[in-house]
Amino acid sequence: MEKIKALNLKGHLLTAISYLIPIVCGAGFLIAIGMAFGGTSQGQLVPGEFTIWDALATMGGAGLGLLPVVIATGISYAIAEKPGIAPGFIIGLTANAIGAGFIGGILGGYLAGYLVIAILRFIKVPNWAKGLMPTLIIPFLTSLIGGLIMVYIIGTPITAFTNLLTNALNSLGSSSLLVFGAVIGLLSGVDYGGPINKTVFAFVLTMQAEGINGPITALQLVNTATPIGFGLAFFIAKLFGKNIYTPVEVETLKSAVPMGVINIVEGVIPIVMNDIVRGLIATAIGGAAGGAVSMVLGADATVPFGGVLMLLTMTRPWAGAVALLVNIVVTGITLALIKKNVTEEQVAAQAEVEEEEIDLDDIQIF
Repeated sequence: MEKIKALNLKGHLLTAISYLIPIVCGAGFLIAIGMAFGGTSQGQLVPGEFTIWDALATMGGAGLGLLPVVIATGISYAIAEKPGIAPGFIIGLTANAIGAGFIGGILGGYLAGYLVIAILRFIKVPNWAKGLMPTLIIPFLTSLIGGLIMVYIIGTPITAFTNLLTNALNSLGSSSLLVFGAVIGLLSGVDYGGPINKTVFAFVLTMQAEGINGPITALQLVNTATPIGFGLAFFIAKLFGKNIYTPVEVETLKSAVPMGVINIVEGVIPIVMNDIVRGLIATAIGGAAGGAVSMVLGADATVPFGGVLMLLTMTRPWAGAVALLVNIVVTGITLALIKKNVTEEQVAAQAEVEEEEIDLDDIQIF
């Protein structure tokens, strides 16, 4: 167990996903905007035969198509630092070339990174050749060994496993989709973009690479709906004669809700930290409801990011809109009901903290 723990497989994966997400966001927005205005992702942009929307969709599609390469490079870098970049990139490209997809990219990243560590540890060269290690010896040996392992050993079982998983998900009935969607929605929401969310994200991104868009759509709709649901809770609580947010939290919502619209969930974290249990309960219930509805109705965004812009890339935009609405309303009602009234003491205490922060900001060091 200690040896397995020392490998830190999960830590390296989460590090790589943190590198991956900005690329997903940038490419996702490009392809979402392009497709929303009638553009299509093309293999090659022939001069004079494409629109700006085709260009955006193609740029985004090209970025998303390289996600196995990015995840492989990120994992290899997380394991071996700078020497792991080139091997991870090449083995990631190899995984893409043989159709091993996102799972192949993940395994290729581990393979590249640990091969680099092994070469650094066990292969000794003369002093005059040490300068060649990072630029020639490590990239060549690691790419050669890792690439051949990927092509002749890893590729076939990965393809078989991916096909098995794809067929299993495609054969799910309505009740199974309901449960599966609820689980995805719950897990993707409860840590607000943290490790659990990123782990689920890696899994559902693998599914999207195989043409199954439902799971990642459910996850991203939950991320979009959660901050908006927290904002709705403010107005629902008022209907019940409750005041559930401090003035500072209300100000936080003014930025958290717009962030949610474009699929950034982290804006609500300061509010959740003030009432963790109730915040998690509302998020989990709302996320489970939204994820279940998304999967059952077949919301199928073709991009893995974009917030409400994802709706424009779906074959059934109404399904995504209904899932969003359910998630937002359930989260808002749940939070408004279970969250306690803010007391005058809490408001006063927060005001004192703010005053202290202002006083510290006024101190100038010469």
